[in-house]
Amino acid sequence: MQYAERAEIIREKGTNRSRFFRGQVDKYTWVDIGSSYLPSEILAAFLFAQLESWHQIQQKRQQIWNTYQVELKKWAEANGVKQPFIPAHCEQAYHMYYLLFPCLEKRQRYIEYLKEHGILSVFHYLPLHLSDMGQKFGGKEGDCPVTEEMSERLVRLPFFVSLTAAEQEQIIQHTIQFSV
Repeated sequence: MQYAERAEIIREKGTNRSRFFRGQVDKYTWVDIGSSYLPSEILAAFLFAQLESWHQIQQKRQQIWNTYQVELKKWAEANGVKQPFIPAHCEQAYHMYYLLFPCLEKRQRYIEYLKEHGILSVFHYLPLHLSDMGQKFGGKEGDCPVTEEMSERLVRLPFFVSLTAAEQEQIIQHTIQFSV
């Protein structure tokens, strides 16, 4: 319950406004940190436009994802690189495309190779338990060995709606030319 009350205060811009509206205090005031989490009108307009085009955006993202999946299949199999696997009972979100390399050193060489060819690829994430905040909560190396291993091997390929077929073809060709 203590977290719910604090979350409410943070959501209310650091005030006890909700308690005031419930009659629990006679006036509301600033009592903690907080912010406004409501989108501005301009951000809401951008979101609305994207929601109106959701099907077209999702189709384009699916096309990009499927092209990577098909075009990189033989290369990945030959080089011990794993591609995304989507179980049949799951719906694909098409929010990114990644490759899972055999080890950190090979992933790093691949990222550097693409960079030399003007292509930005990035590793996916630092495991949450190893982040500054995670460590404040007691996280330490070795707590989640599978997560730690995957984060060292995973690389994300360029993936955005305005990615052209020619740009994607260049990424694919450079990838196929890379020897793991």
